[in-house]
Amino acid sequence: MEEIALRIRVYGDASLRRKARLVRKITKYHRVILSQMAQLMYAESGVGLAAPQVGFDEAMLVVDIGSGLYKLINPVIVRKQGRQSIEEGCLSVPGVCIKVKRAKNVIIQAQDEDGRPISLNAEDLLACVMQHEIDHLQGKLIVDYAPLFKKISIRKKLEAMKQASKNEKMHQSNTKSCELQL
Repeated sequence: MEEIALRIRVYGDASLRRKARLVRKITKYHRVILSQMAQLMYAESGVGLAAPQVGFDEAMLVVDIGSGLYKLINPVIVRKQGRQSIEEGCLSVPGVCIKVKRAKNVIIQAQDEDGRPISLNAEDLLACVMQHEIDHLQGKLIVDYAPLFKKISIRKKLEAMKQASKNEKMHQSNTKSCELQL
C-alpha cells in the first residue's frame, strides 16, 4: 500500500470538531494510517496525535510519552480517578498553551492495530495525554477548557489560525513553549 501524505490540521479546520466514527473492521489501511500518524507525531515532536488531527474521522490515536508507542483504535475511558492540572499545548493549536484539569488515573479500553482488546491503566502524564487525544475523537480541543480571560487573550491568535486554515496557507510551526505538545 502506498504512503498517504498526512498533514496536521490546524484550529479552524472542520475535521477537528467532528466526532470520530468507530472503526468497524480494522484493515491494512488503518495500520498504515496509524504508522504514518506515529511518524508525523515524532517529526513534529508531539507526544500524541488523534486521527481527526490529520483529517480522518475514525476513532484512532497514537501516543508516546517516551515509554513506548501506543496505537489505539476505538479507545474509551471506562474509569477516572484523582485530579491533576498540566499546561498543555496541541499540534493543532500551535503556540497556545492551556492549563487543563484532568483525571490523574484513567482506565482505557481499546483495540490494538490487530484488533485485539486492550485494557490500559494510565497514570499521571500518560493519563493526561490519553484524555487529550480522546477529546480530539469527540471534537473537543484544549481551547474549550480555557477560562474566559484566556479565551480573550488568545482570540486574535485563534482567529488568525482559523483564517489561515480556511486559506490552507498556514505552515505548521512547532512551538516548544508548553509543557506538553499533544
